[in-house]
Amino acid sequence: MMAIAWDMFTPWSALAGGVLIGFAAGMFVLLNGRIAGISGIIGGLLKPARGDVVWRMAFIGGLVVAPMVYALAATLPVPQIDAGYGALVAAGLLVGIGTRYGSGCTSGHGVCGLSRLSPRSLAATAVFMAAGFVTVFMMRHLFNA
Repeated sequence: MMAIAWDMFTPWSALAGGVLIGFAAGMFVLLNGRIAGISGIIGGLLKPARGDVVWRMAFIGGLVVAPMVYALAATLPVPQIDAGYGALVAAGLLVGIGTRYGSGCTSGHGVCGLSRLSPRSLAATAVFMAAGFVTVFMMRHLFNA
């Protein structure tokens, strides 16, 4: 069972992170005309177009390097995953399949698509949220997990 450590919750850092993500996504679309959705960025590497690989690799490289830079200034949180490898592999495959069928991931639809007032992203985000609500309800009340 997952528990939230409310004494460790810092709304100011969460707000700052949200502002930075929104600013970065906005600048990315304004300066590059591209959507900062991870599934689309990685998907573009699987079938690369000429002149389209460098920025995608730089974006992914930034995602990998940023925590390393942060670790120089602060202690990284230690993740605790209460699932086995089989569940993690299954979850990863389901997320991958969902992003293909949904034409994007939560970052692409929820952050970038909603900010562009995309009806498709609004529908996708509503489905993501509903699925999350149903899953939490089932796990907490029906399966007593």
